[in-house]
Amino acid sequence: MAANKTSRRERIKKGIRKSLAGSVERPRLSVFRSNKGIYAQIIDDTNGKTLVSASSISKEFAASGTKIDQSKAVGKLVAEKAVAAGISKVVFDRNGYLYHGRVKSLAEGAREGGLDF
Repeated sequence: MAANKTSRRERIKKGIRKSLAGSVERPRLSVFRSNKGIYAQIIDDTNGKTLVSASSISKEFAASGTKIDQSKAVGKLVAEKAVAAGISKVVFDRNGYLYHGRVKSLAEGAREGGLDF
């Protein structure tokens, strides 16, 4: 049994990452969620490089409202940056979080922005 929420999330994350990896053709869209903000990165695991990133605390981010609204806006922002960089297909990595709430709204925003996963 997991000792606390963080160790439980890390255990789930390890299991997910065994079968999930980003490539040059389909990089990985990784999500990190904190109490203050939400972050998204598109990562090429074969070269170990972050291709695109966006967060709710960055200077270019201007949305307001609830955390769910902000998450959706971050998803759209990362999708716009990815499309501009020539990335249209990604693999979604929820990073051990449940596909619910802010993580789900970020994924929906990314899909609306033009990403396919």
